[in-house]
Amino acid sequence: MTLEVAVQYAVPRAGVPAARGLHAAARAAWRGEGPAGVTLRIVDADEGRELNHAFRGRDYATNVLSFPAPDDLIMPPGAGPACLGDIVLCDPVLQREAREQGKRVNDHYTHMVVHGMLHLQGFDHQDAGEAAEMEALETAILAGLGLPDPYRTAGADPGCDARGAHGL
Repeated sequence: MTLEVAVQYAVPRAGVPAARGLHAAARAAWRGEGPAGVTLRIVDADEGRELNHAFRGRDYATNVLSFPAPDDLIMPPGAGPACLGDIVLCDPVLQREAREQGKRVNDHYTHMVVHGMLHLQGFDHQDAGEAAEMEALETAILAGLGLPDPYRTAGADPGCDARGAHGL
């Protein structure tokens, strides 16, 4: 199982978790077999709002957006691992949510990377059953990384807007 993770910073790195921690979160959430790749893009509120508006019709910045690679994406032989897609993390939103929820910023980033990775792999939370399954898996992955259950923190709500975003 190999997951290549590329991190793109569209914001100053000060206050943003180190890339190695983001890599670890993505790899912990990878459920597949064989080589794959994912891009994590950390954006400001303007880009977060623009993407959320363009792809989801919502005119505000959100914490995480997941953009699965199209099913018909064909990688030429030897071109590298299969592309899972892109995860966009909006730094100002994550920073604010971490403060409001009494969480460490690194822990909240880790949670949102895990959350986004699960979306790229087909998990969702459109109904109560899906939500329970996804939350249990997130909690188990985060526990494996030594982090507490993010849904038991006061005020915790991932506020995920990652549903159905495609095509970044």
